[in-house]
Amino acid sequence: MTTRPESRALIPLYLAGFTTAFGAHGVATGLGVEAGGLGLSLLTFGVILALYDLAEVILKPIFGALSDRIGVKPVILGGLVVFALASAAAILDPTPLVIALARLGQGAGASAFSPASSSAVARLAGSERLGRYFGRYGAWKSIGYAAGPLLGAALITAFGIGALYVALTLLAAGTAVWVAVAVPSLPVRPRPRYTLADLIRQTTERGFLLPTLALAATTGLLGVAVGYLPLLLTRTGVGPIASAASVAAIAVISAVAQPWTGRLRDRGRVTVRAGVSTALATGAVAAVLMLWEQPVALYASAVLIGAAVGVATPLAYAHLAATTPEERLGRTMGNAELGRELGDAGGPLLVGAIGTAVGVSAGLGALALLVGAAAVTTAVTFRAPRSGTGQGVQSRET
Repeated sequence: MTTRPESRALIPLYLAGFTTAFGAHGVATGLGVEAGGLGLSLLTFGVILALYDLAEVILKPIFGALSDRIGVKPVILGGLVVFALASAAAILDPTPLVIALARLGQGAGASAFSPASSSAVARLAGSERLGRYFGRYGAWKSIGYAAGPLLGAALITAFGIGALYVALTLLAAGTAVWVAVAVPSLPVRPRPRYTLADLIRQTTERGFLLPTLALAATTGLLGVAVGYLPLLLTRTGVGPIASAASVAAIAVISAVAQPWTGRLRDRGRVTVRAGVSTALATGAVAAVLMLWEQPVALYASAVLIGAAVGVATPLAYAHLAATTPEERLGRTMGNAELGRELGDAGGPLLVGAIGTAVGVSAGLGALALLVGAAAVTTAVTFRAPRSGTGQGVQSRET
């Protein structure tokens, strides 16, 4: 177990989580505002948006594993520097090509510092505080997801698109300096020699798959809600600001719920099995509510989705940290975040594909069934690890 965490060491890691969320959603919204002025076609716009996620899907497991080999702090710093340089490039020459390359560079940088930051939070938190500190880390990310679109649109409207990239450059650079000063250099743990069979076994065991399934399911639900709730609310006659408020409500509720859930987990008041399965069941109910295109049902769906994400996320990450040896914690976090990215992309694709063929209601129904199936699977098959099994930053798990 690592030494007791200090706030000065954890806050820059939380800020790194905010940076990746702000970068992802702030730039996406900003480009949407400026797409016409930049001369972006719908196809080009879509490709630029996808580059961030594409980089994360490919690179997060790689950088997670690299952080196990060379240490988490160099990977965090390197990722933040790359993110800052990519953002600065878009300030100098905000053409579609440069913005696309900047988006790719930002995604690559986030792919490095995001899983490495998760690993650092786990090691600094120690055995008794995993839920609490992962809850806070997730809350900062949720604030970034909520504030990113608002801040991005506000900066571009007031000062132009360059202002958004100035803000992102300063944010990443400032966070890098703070990490360099405040975060200790955590020692690299000796690594046993893993065979391919070991790697397959470690990524297919229930202790990894079920928390990652929960992360993918809730993130997929979130991805659908961010796109479809404003659309469905607009169809009911709700104005654009009130429609966008549904997404903000999800982020705010998630940000409040995550630290609270983490504290309950650390005190033994909620188990991973009960908490995650209940959160997924709540998410399935939220997807069903979206079938009723009525404002009350849609806002209720937003509240339930925020609660589902806020409960499942810290429990899943804390369980992964608690059951993973420190020498491969970065790889585990990278692979888990890959699951989240696949859920983030897969949820909207599922609803969109089925919705195009049959109707949006059928797509949302299919999503509800899948999230509900994940809830049942977790409730039936999840097992807490036996004590004394050589787990990572925590010796026992509720």
